[in-house]
Amino acid sequence: MDPSLHIEGAKVFAVYGKGGIGKSTTSSNLSVAFSKLGKRVLQIGCDPKHDSTFTLTKSLIPTVIDVLEEVNFHTEELRPEDFVFEGTNGVLCVEAGGPPAGTGCGGYVVGQTVKLLKEHHLLDDTDVVVFDVLGDVVCGGFAAPLQHAERAVIVTANDFDSIFAMNRIIAAIRAKTKNYAVRVGGCIANRSRDTEQIDKFNARTGMKTLAHVPELDDLRRSRLKKCTLFEMEASPEVERVQQEYLQLAATLYAGVDALDAQSLKDRELFDLLGYD
Repeated sequence: MDPSLHIEGAKVFAVYGKGGIGKSTTSSNLSVAFSKLGKRVLQIGCDPKHDSTFTLTKSLIPTVIDVLEEVNFHTEELRPEDFVFEGTNGVLCVEAGGPPAGTGCGGYVVGQTVKLLKEHHLLDDTDVVVFDVLGDVVCGGFAAPLQHAERAVIVTANDFDSIFAMNRIIAAIRAKTKNYAVRVGGCIANRSRDTEQIDKFNARTGMKTLAHVPELDDLRRSRLKKCTLFEMEASPEVERVQQEYLQLAATLYAGVDALDAQSLKDRELFDLLGYD
């Protein structure tokens, strides 16, 4: 990584996990939680679907790669309002986008996004940066946010497929620790009533659960309504999960210990959890 692209001053988190596990919902609600703690937050979506910030901005905003193509990659012609949009409770939103299918590398897009943000001094007053990263892809390109992050958190459910993806992501993070400061911070149990499978994996590998978000229909409905959980009608269940996000934000901002989590071989994981 170009040393000039290092993000200074802000606490940087990269959110990973199996495709469809709820990373964007988790990231957006976590970003709002940070903002409600008085922090200036920037969320960067790193998925060609460019829907990471959908519930924050109420729309599909243009991607960095889209606006760069419009000016033939002459970055000096861009203004911040071309690619940065304000969302719920002042959270700033950017969608990196991605290269055309089957071509290019997602890592290049992430690098160009950070470069643009630095050129326009948009990171100078930022307290928290949240990278919401594409699915369970752990190639060099989509592992690029790990070059910038201080802690990586993994969203998982209490099932074999989600934990299998988490196991591979842990291996990818460990590979990056040889050259970068990023470390595993822990996992978020999402859409799960129980956590016994996650607990079993954590005990074996050295992982830790930072928060538990149960199955809540209001979370699903919030995306249909183009909003975060913090904008949904109050109920005891909604308020309880809001508090879980607020507590998670406070814990992450205060600093979580780096975990020396060790990924398992595929056969070991099958033997540990079986296949349901």
